[in-house]
Amino acid sequence: MVVHVGGLVAIIIFYVLILLVGIWAGRKQKSSEKAPDTEEIMLAGRNIGLLVGVFTMTATWVGGAYINGTAEMVFSTGLLSTQAPLGYAISLICGGLLFARRMRAAGYVTMLDPFQQKYGERMGGLLFLPALMGEVFWSAAILSALGATISVIFTDVSQTASVLISAAIVVFYTLFGGLYSVAYTDVVQLFFIFVGLWLAVPFALKNKSVGSLLTTWPEWRGHIEKHQEVRWIDDLLLLIFGGIPWQVYFQRVLSAKSAHKAMYLSFCAAVGCFLLAVPPALIGAIAKSTNWTATDYDIKKNITSPEAQKLILPLVLQHLCPKPIAWIGLGAVSAAVMSSADSSVLSASSMFARNVWKLVFRNNAGEREVLWVMRIGIFFVGAAAAGIGITVPSIYLLWILCSDLVYVILFPQLLCVVYANFTNTYGSLGAYIVGFLFRTLIGEPEVGIPQVLLLPWFIPPKTFCMLLSLFTILFVSYIAKVLFENRIIPAKYDILHCLVNIPTDIMPLKESTTNEEFSKLNVNDSSKKKYDNEASYMTLGGSLNGPYSPSQETLVYNDIR
Repeated sequence: MVVHVGGLVAIIIFYVLILLVGIWAGRKQKSSEKAPDTEEIMLAGRNIGLLVGVFTMTATWVGGAYINGTAEMVFSTGLLSTQAPLGYAISLICGGLLFARRMRAAGYVTMLDPFQQKYGERMGGLLFLPALMGEVFWSAAILSALGATISVIFTDVSQTASVLISAAIVVFYTLFGGLYSVAYTDVVQLFFIFVGLWLAVPFALKNKSVGSLLTTWPEWRGHIEKHQEVRWIDDLLLLIFGGIPWQVYFQRVLSAKSAHKAMYLSFCAAVGCFLLAVPPALIGAIAKSTNWTATDYDIKKNITSPEAQKLILPLVLQHLCPKPIAWIGLGAVSAAVMSSADSSVLSASSMFARNVWKLVFRNNAGEREVLWVMRIGIFFVGAAAAGIGITVPSIYLLWILCSDLVYVILFPQLLCVVYANFTNTYGSLGAYIVGFLFRTLIGEPEVGIPQVLLLPWFIPPKTFCMLLSLFTILFVSYIAKVLFENRIIPAKYDILHCLVNIPTDIMPLKESTTNEEFSKLNVNDSSKKKYDNEASYMTLGGSLNGPYSPSQETLVYNDIR
């Protein structure tokens, strides 16, 4: 067995450096065991500056799948089919314009907060499921990509060992310092990504087996067939709007010092994501311009096979670059993986601790209890991602399916909870069911879900399901509101208790209700705290000092039930 001592030392140094930075950053938090503060750990005390915020937002998107996937797509189908850099850059811009400032001004802690305040805790818990699946499978996919990458260059290191070691380091420093550790390690990791990949590009270009990129431009540029145009548009829209409703995004938005800075860091991160796609795209083009029979690559293995295409970036590092450069490039890939994995692990555990454990099961849970639930969640999410990454061969396809659910189910809900004040729990639940049902009926053959519903060729299927879900939440909410508030349907049939069937032990708001009077309502302290920030209430339908409306009564009941 040949041990690549230089590469092994480089990886160890890199991992130790990341671990030390994570521990150092964790010391910045003001929370302690004696005085725990979950918001301090989840959002770094809302004290993330613009520069660090831009780095951590960019590093979250520029993960292992992003880098490896960009190189793979340029090599296999061409630059025009490589949509992730363009799609995610536009997604960050749209997120900044539509949601960043509003969500940060409202003072939310997680992405699910507005759903639970408006539609109730249980509906928010239901919306947690696609968000959790997306985060876990995303982490599993990128950890698996790292294992495969390391096993290509260091054949004596097993994929299982590399996944477990990386996951263990991510879990450790995330447990120790929360978002502070994640954010500051992202700065270091982004530096490694930038330097490592750009360092590899000129060495690969100078390899005698590589032809001129200008000469091979038509080959790696690619083209879109006419019958592929609808799917191309559908996939791009999924990346743009399906890339917004993720807790990893809003965790950075909500940690910004102000609403305007939250918007600006989203815009700056869009530029960073696009620029950092350039080196992996060039590596994909280099691979396309290479005469692989003239390299030391095993000619018995087909370079155009799906297995080889997925690993084209580490194969370029291995066969077209000097060994030291390959090791540094491997460090860049490791940085990309860890910068995304730690974000997803913290995001999923934060949502569970706050939006499921505290608001659904344990309303009276204290800060210490929520903190420990979040820590346990970090461990289990990290372990689940590592386990799936080792055992499931089609993680990337599973993540694609979860991304579809985020696009079809969560995006319409997020759009309505922020902009459509009349929507209610009936519309939210109806849209959830309709979106999930139709996305399932359309099928996903690569994951084993048969196609039951056949749509005309000119209809983008995923976007069709998303629009159907959006129409459902608007239509059902409006119909339910009209029927119940005009007593066309008796109040006793308001089984979700969100419009007119409000329990008598909860005093309804009167026209003259003020914040002081509201504080005297018979509700628990944790419920009152949510309305201490009037900006949060303003985003959901008005001021407590304004005229009484049924929607206000609904918000009070949904918040405390």
